[in-house]
Parts: sequence; C-alpha cells; structure tokens
Amino acid sequence: MKKIFVICAACVLFFSCQPSTEVSSPDGKLTVHFRCDACDGTIWYAVARDHELIMDLSELGLMTEDMSLAEDFRLTGISRHRQDTTWETVWGEERFITDRHNQMVVHLLHQSGIRMDIAFRVFDDGFAFRYIFPEQEQKTFTVTDELTAYRFTQGAEAWSIPWRTEYYEGLWEKRNLSPCLPLREGDNPNPTQDTLCSPITIEFADGTYGFVHEAALTDYPAQNLYVRDGALRTYLTPWLGHQSPITSHQSPKAYIQTPFATPWRFVVLTRTLPELVASRIMLNLNEPCKIEDTSWIKPAKFMGIWWGMHIKTMTWEQGPKHGATTENMERYMRFAKEHGIGAVLAEGWNKGWEDWKHFDFTTPYDDWDMDYLSRLSDSLGVQIVGHNETGGNAADYEKDLDSIYRYHEAKGIHVIKTGYVAPIIRTVDGLQWNKGQSGVRHYRKVIETAAKYHIAIDNHEPVMPTGLQRTYPNLMSQEGVRGQEWNAWSADGGSPCEHVTVLPYTRILAGPVDYTPGVFRFENPIIPTTRVHSTLMNQLGLFVCFYSPLQMACDLPEHYMEHADAFRFIEQVPCDWERSVLVDGKIGDFCVFARQERGTDNWYIGGITDEQAREVTIPLSFLNHQSPMTNHQYKATFYLDAEDADWESRPYAYRIEEREVTSADTLHVRMAPGGGFAVQILP
Repeated sequence: MKKIFVICAACVLFFSCQPSTEVSSPDGKLTVHFRCDACDGTIWYAVARDHELIMDLSELGLMTEDMSLAEDFRLTGISRHRQDTTWETVWGEERFITDRHNQMVVHLLHQSGIRMDIAFRVFDDGFAFRYIFPEQEQKTFTVTDELTAYRFTQGAEAWSIPWRTEYYEGLWEKRNLSPCLPLREGDNPNPTQDTLCSPITIEFADGTYGFVHEAALTDYPAQNLYVRDGALRTYLTPWLGHQSPITSHQSPKAYIQTPFATPWRFVVLTRTLPELVASRIMLNLNEPCKIEDTSWIKPAKFMGIWWGMHIKTMTWEQGPKHGATTENMERYMRFAKEHGIGAVLAEGWNKGWEDWKHFDFTTPYDDWDMDYLSRLSDSLGVQIVGHNETGGNAADYEKDLDSIYRYHEAKGIHVIKTGYVAPIIRTVDGLQWNKGQSGVRHYRKVIETAAKYHIAIDNHEPVMPTGLQRTYPNLMSQEGVRGQEWNAWSADGGSPCEHVTVLPYTRILAGPVDYTPGVFRFENPIIPTTRVHSTLMNQLGLFVCFYSPLQMACDLPEHYMEHADAFRFIEQVPCDWERSVLVDGKIGDFCVFARQERGTDNWYIGGITDEQAREVTIPLSFLNHQSPMTNHQYKATFYLDAEDADWESRPYAYRIEEREVTSADTLHVRMAPGGGFAVQILP
C-alpha cells in the first residue's frame, strides 16, 4: 500500500509542476497524458477518467540491439486529428460501426538522431497507442524488448491463460494482478506460466472492467504480459535460434524496416460488462477493407466430417474407418441440403495423414472423388469447405500457396480451414513460435494470397486475432481456443461447465471463434471417461453466445435426428448480425445475448450458465430499437431446459414452447445446472 501511495503522489506532483500534453475522448471523460521528461528524456503516459487517475505514470519505449529508445528523447512537435465516421462491415456482430475518437501524435527526436512518433487515440470507452518510425536515414532496427507498461491505480483480477499455452487452448483462470509475480533472470521477464497471453480481461476492485490487447498485428511478434513492480508489462514473443535464448533480454524479437508502425496497444475501460462486450476499438484500429469486391465473402453455417474422428468412430487417414470418403461426404452434403446448412467440411480427404509430415493439398485419397463431389456441390448448392492441415510445416505450405489455392478455386471451393498442429512451426525462417514475427508474417501471407483466389480462411492453431478481419474480411474465423473437441478425448474429462461462460468475455472479445458448438450426444463409449459438460439447450445457446461468421454444427447427422425438433433451431439461426446486445452476464457464471439477424427484423436470444442453475430476466425492449411501436406482435419459439434437466444426469431433458411477445414484455427463463436456452423471435 505504501508503494502505491508514493507512486500516486509522484504522479500528481509531476502533472502539477509541468504543462501536460494530453488528448481526451470525444465525450471528455477519458484523458491520456503524455510526458517527455525534460531531464533525462524518458517517455511516459498516464490515464484519467472523470479527472481521477486510473493509470499512473506508465513506461513507454523500445529496446534495440544498439540502444535504448525509452530515454534521451526530445519532443519536437504534436499533431492532432478528430475522427467521427460510421462504416459498414462485410459481416459481423454489427452491421454498422462508429469510429469516434481524438488522436494526438507526439513527434520525438532521439539524441542518436532517430525519429520516433507515438500516436495516441482516445475513444469514449478506451484508448490506444502505437510506435511509429517515419522514413529516415537509419533503415533497419532489431527490437530486443518493448517496455510498454500498464500501471493501474487500483487492485484488479484478470482472466488469462499462460503465454506458452499451446495454440491458446487452455482454461482461462482468474489471477490477482496486484502483487508482483515471481520472475527469473533478474529484471528480465522469464516466459513461464507467470507470463500471460494477450488479451486479458480485468475486473477492477470498484466493479468496473478492462480489456488489454493489441490491434493490427501484421509484421511484429505477438504481445504477452507479466506483472512486475506494480505494473502490467509487455513481453514480446521472441525469435528462436541458437543465438537467441528465450530468457535473454537481448534476444531478437522483431526486425523492422522504416517506415514502420508497431501494432496498436489498446485498453478498453468500461463501467459495465455489456459496454465492454460492445466495444469496437480493436476493429476501428485496423485499416479499412483492402478487398475491392467482397461479394464472394459470405457467412455460412456448416457441418463436417470431423467429430467422428475425435470420438474415434472415424479416422483421418485412409483405412477401414476412413471418414472422408466420397460416399460419406455425399451423405453429409445431402443431409445439409435437406436441413438448410450451407456447407460441409471434410478433414482427411488428401494424402499425408499417415505420418503428418508430408501433406499433399492437391492429391485426394483413392476413395475421394473430388470432381464428382465438386459437381454435386454445384447441383445441391452446398459448398465444400476445404481442409489444409500442415502439421506445422508452414514453410512448404507457403511455398505452394498459389498452386494449392488455384486447385481449390478450380474445384469450386471458396472456404479453407487451415491447421498448424505443432508447438513450434517451421516457417521460412526455420523453427519459430507461431505467434512470433515470422509466424505472424506467414498467416498474413496466407490471408492475402487466399483473397486473390476468392478463398476465405478459417485458421486453426492461429496467432491470437487482433481485428485483421476488417482489412481482410476473408479471414472469417479462427480457433485459438480450447474448443469442443476437448470434450471428446481430454484426459481431464472435458472442459468444465464454467469454461463456456468465460469465453464470451475473454477470447471472443479478440475476434470470431471456431469453437464448433452443437454436440447432441454427450457420452463417448470409446472414451467413457470424457464427455460434454452441458445440457442440449446449452449447446443451442452457444450458437448465439459464441460469435463466428462460419459457424459449425459439429455433430453427426444421425445424432441430430435423435432430437430433430431441437435441431430446428440450428437450421434457422443465422451467423451474420445487424445488432448484438449482451443482455446480462457475469464472467465465469453466465451470459445472455440477443442478436438481430442482418437485414431482417428477426431476433435470436441465447443463454448459457455454469454448473449452477439460475434464472435470468430478459426485458425485450431491444425489439423496438428501430421502431417506437411497443405493441408490435412477435412469435417467439422457446427452447428450454426441462425443470429436472441437469448436465450430469438429464442433459437431454428439454421442452419447446411458442407464444406471442411484444417489446414491452419481460422474459423469465430458468437454466439448469450446465444448461442454457435459445429463443427465436419473428415479427
């Protein structure tokens, strides 16, 4: 407590003795102060809300292999800009997004002659900044560290996962940010379980919320975070190599060439959880769409030859139980056509699954007739979702991208699910972390190349999303989550009920997620110690609570027909929205979302809860968002847990009801332990 008091006192003295360079949000409530110390040229920032400090003086700057770019600066100028525009998404949780912010760029001159700018943008619900190197005499830099810090003034707890969680597929846990976490190597951050992946979601002691992440990550290592000396600090994912041990402060993190701008570091700060979920800062920090014609990019629900491999009734490789055969694919495609599902994924159609080392992305197995299935796809109007698993061999995949995507385009395939199942992938720069600079460059090249061939990407084992889908909307969905497949084979028995009630406030705030909801049979007789921890209605609720423009109904067709009346909701729920609202929720407990189908007056409500039964209250006032009429009648179809439903003992107990509602009504819905619900509301 003493240390915090001293820091705050110093901050007040600092701003009272010197004129401050600041920029405020459009509503005037949030202000970012920048300081360049007149004595030693160090650079700092602090943040106030309603004239009260919420972030103390926090360090800025970079370290290069030649010098420190955190001190010895002189402020040479300031430029400002105001933005107040609205742009339309190609797809998304909302059709129209407002970008309203004030920007201040501080121009700095280092004693070495290097010029560096820092751009600050302040929105009503948060702020962002990035380091910019204009074109100048020194053309290249090797960044060895980033000193960016976030020094919050009050106690806080954060939902996070450790930085080296493979593929980000971990259970998000609440950690105390207030004390210093133990680190090794002196003052250097040691990337152990104490260093956290970005993003983190923060619950402050006063009941407000924060979200710390990055935006527009295109040619830089992903940000990680750790706590030291009372501040949340940055640890950049390092390059791997014999001369760059990961615990070294001097190991290379990024190679940059001027002109260059780092990703944006941003912090969302809101009073309420619905405001946090509604923030669009990350998307606004990315560049506008670079694809001139986006008419071919279409959201879709899909099924797939996929779940059978995870429950061990099918195999990826060719053999007696091979899943991706012509016959099986035709069965799935005809089922999809009958039930209004727009596409079917097939994993294991191509050669290479025997050893996971030499995948051939243009040569099918003998029992897969690509030409026949391509013609069937055209006649049925059901797309084929291609699958390209690289086994972590990104270098070979990148080398052949044009020929691979040319092949898929010729076969009428316009969506590809990519995969990189390897803790460290092999890039053109050798073995690297997938979220290091080399991996980030690879993913961007995949997206850009795919766009040339009118191919959308569902990226598995990705780098954490940072809003790049605004610039390249063919980047439609990504994994980066402990998804549904863990419920089929995980040694811990499957994800706990709480897991899905954390994700809407953490991972999904970073972007669309391919979680693969929709399991309708929870027990797995082949691996009986593992199962899905939910009721059937919880699985329906996920289709509304978890956002993805490529939404997979993951289970087998025969399992869906065991509950055909419940499957009706999956048939009808869209995956592209006009407007989205978090009606109610609490991180790790429950959430209730309401979403309006894009271009219609149809609404869908979904709710999920943890292992606790709970009743939620849902005012339907959002129905008159565009019309003042409160007596307009809607037909509501309710998919509800039965009174005696329970995820462990009676997961299939549910009821379906219909009744008329208006925007003046309030719903009261009970969710069973591990349960949920879904509602379709039509004019």
